[in-house]
Order: sequence, then structure tokens, then C-alpha cells
Amino acid sequence: MERLHLSWEDLLQLVRRLAEALSGEPFDLVLGVARGGLIPTALLAQALGARNILTAAVMFYEGEEALPEPVFLQFPPDVLLFGKRVLVVEGVWDSRRTAFAVKARVRRAGGVPVVATLHFKPGRNRVPDRPDFYAEETAAWVVYPWALEAWPKGSYPSGCLRPTGPGKLPRELLPGPPCWRSQHGVV
Repeated sequence: MERLHLSWEDLLQLVRRLAEALSGEPFDLVLGVARGGLIPTALLAQALGARNILTAAVMFYEGEEALPEPVFLQFPPDVLLFGKRVLVVEGVWDSRRTAFAVKARVRRAGGVPVVATLHFKPGRNRVPDRPDFYAEETAAWVVYPWALEAWPKGSYPSGCLRPTGPGKLPRELLPGPPCWRSQHGVV
């Protein structure tokens, strides 16, 4: 699959586009979807002047492979979402499964979700829905500047990285410390 490598400047341009599109929209809070949506959430919240920021940790991928169902590792209590217009921020709207799961949880809590994403992949969308706001369309696998793949080789922290997720990354993404590689089954 084609890879689209973004610089930090590319990222800021995408966030600026989203912020312009959202500037007239009223929101009570911003809900960032971990992990890919956290940095865009922080940047977008800063651009919009939003201070009420919550997170949802949803795991739907192991590496590039999709899981059959979302795993909610963390989600705000319903009372924080009830009656609120919630700006849900995600990095990529791919198959829509993650955004769909988060939107459904916000609705069950009594909130009104509105989804903003940096990238929309209409060709991979599996349902008749799309993000409410997005900065750019693409068919490529997007490599954001914070992704391990974007880090220069040898620039990993000197200690042993210990991700808590059950997924294993492809060998080419693991130039880090040997203890990290061996922990993930890469020799």
C-alpha cells in the first residue's frame, strides 16, 4: 500500500484547514481518540481555543491489521457527555469502524457527536457515512510525524520501551532497543 509521509508542517497545515472549517461550530467539549487522534486533538483544541478536552482509548488495530471488534481501553463517564455537543477528533477515517464505535458510545451517553479527522479514505469506508469535517482525502496509509516509522533510526529512547498493547509491529518498524524488539517477538 502506498504510504503518505507527513512532516510536522504538513500536519499543521491540515489542522489549520480543520480549524477554519470548524471555527463557526459550537462545541461543549473535544474528545480525542487515542492514539492517532491525540496530537491532532491537542493542536485543534489549541487552534479553536477549546479547554474541555477528554480522551477515548479505542484499539481497533494490531499493527496494520484490523481487529473484529473495538476494544475500549478508556472512555469518559456518560455524565460528562450527556447533553453535550462533542467534537470527536480522529487522525484517519479509514473503514469508519473506530469513529462509528466512538460516535455510538457518545450517543448512548446522551451526547451529540460531530467527527473531525485529518484524513478521510472514501475507498476504504465500509458504511454509508463520512466524517462531518475532514482536511484531506487519501487512499494511502498515512504516516504521521509522531509514528514510530517516521522516527530516524537510532533515535528511540535509550531505555526499554514497553508498549501495553497486545499488537506486534512489523520488523522494519522496530529499530529500537533490543529489549523492546525481543519483547515483541522480533529477533
